[in-house]
Amino acid sequence: MNVQKVIICLSLSVLVGCEALPKRDPAFAPVQAVDLRPPQQTNGAIYQAGYDMRLFEDHTARRVGDILTVILSENTKAKKKSDLGASKKNSTSVTAPNIMGVDPSIIFGNDLSATLASEHDFKGKGQANQSNSLNGDISVTVVNVFPNGNLRIRGEKRITLNDGSEYVRLSGIVRPVDIDASNTISSTKIADATIMYTGDGAVADSSKVGWFSKFFLSPVFPF
Repeated sequence: MNVQKVIICLSLSVLVGCEALPKRDPAFAPVQAVDLRPPQQTNGAIYQAGYDMRLFEDHTARRVGDILTVILSENTKAKKKSDLGASKKNSTSVTAPNIMGVDPSIIFGNDLSATLASEHDFKGKGQANQSNSLNGDISVTVVNVFPNGNLRIRGEKRITLNDGSEYVRLSGIVRPVDIDASNTISSTKIADATIMYTGDGAVADSSKVGWFSKFFLSPVFPF
């Protein structure tokens, strides 16, 4: 019996150890760099075209496949407050007319006049505050060069911890003039930026609302 338990434990450990990493999102996958090397020449000359050294050229990203480091410095704050009040009052009085000059209360013994009154009052308040911050850095690759010289970049950083993984995904368009000499650029200078910070695993699942609780928090729930 003990031998069977040992075999089962070993089998489970092998399955856990062989667990594959999550597949990379193709929307943020790197691309193959363009081969810019000229064909090999065998003309016997000492000088070979295309193998010259540019002493005054920097090493910032400018071609497809080049690597660029993005400094994440995202800080957003949003605040919204609303205050609404409305009131309405209405009063209507109807006097019973005389019937052939005689007060109808004498005939019917009751006062037939009526008074209608209504009052409505509404007051609502709402306030929402939200603050987000994302700091760090991520290295991405150039995937396209536009005719005007702008670069489309994208990349993904995956960090696998004990009980889950974290992902930082980024894509957008940058101008070469915004890239500094150290081949870095701030995330605030990326146009059409898509920045995602997500995770999976036991820790991430524990912070999510279950599907049954989502029903009671959704607008579908009538109460």
